[in-house]
Amino acid sequence: MKILKYLIITILALNFFQCKGQTETSNENYSFKPGSLDGIGKWYKGREIAHVMGYRGISWLERPEREKEENTSRLIENLEIQPDDTIADIGAGSGYHVFKMAPLAKTGLIYAVDIQEDMLQAIRERKKDAGIKNIELIKGTEKSVNLPENSVNKILMVDVYHEFSFPVEMLESMHLALRENGKIYLIEYRGEDNSIPIKKLHKMTEEQAIREFKANGFKLEENISNLPWQHCLVFVKQ
Repeated sequence: MKILKYLIITILALNFFQCKGQTETSNENYSFKPGSLDGIGKWYKGREIAHVMGYRGISWLERPEREKEENTSRLIENLEIQPDDTIADIGAGSGYHVFKMAPLAKTGLIYAVDIQEDMLQAIRERKKDAGIKNIELIKGTEKSVNLPENSVNKILMVDVYHEFSFPVEMLESMHLALRENGKIYLIEYRGEDNSIPIKKLHKMTEEQAIREFKANGFKLEENISNLPWQHCLVFVKQ
């Protein structure tokens, strides 16, 4: 009888905690609710976070028409790269922008940061084949860019921020990595423009970006509006 009573109490306790877990739909920074097929059901300041594009999407990153669609050459010009710059490409993917920046920062350093080992391996092989010395690979996590404190003066994020599962923690780690007056160049497809043929969750509005970055210690310095499809939002560390 005692064993039966114990089993009943244990089952009731488990059911209680399971139900409690199902009703907890938010924490200090994030909320959780059903969303779209392109999202992870996690929201930050009213924005649903998108799924991460995996290694199988590398052909999209290296597509021949990318220069025409995004004017990536102009994007690089917007960074005003100096020979001694230390720049981190967060979510570097295949290294598309890394290999455009490295020749310009001749005496500086480009950090290629990604959480996917397959992406880093693709950069590693290309770096070796090209004999480039000023590129350093960094394996990031969902919550950190894993860069040394005060190590970079510029950060580039191209069409990746909207996929961060922990944007608050990631921005905190970038704030620490940036030197005084360091800048983040946030490149995101314009959420205000429905004509841009990109899924909704893979776009961001300027208003939404400002809301999120302001809450994490950054101020918008400029929106360089010279790209065909994307915002080029320049945030400064405060």
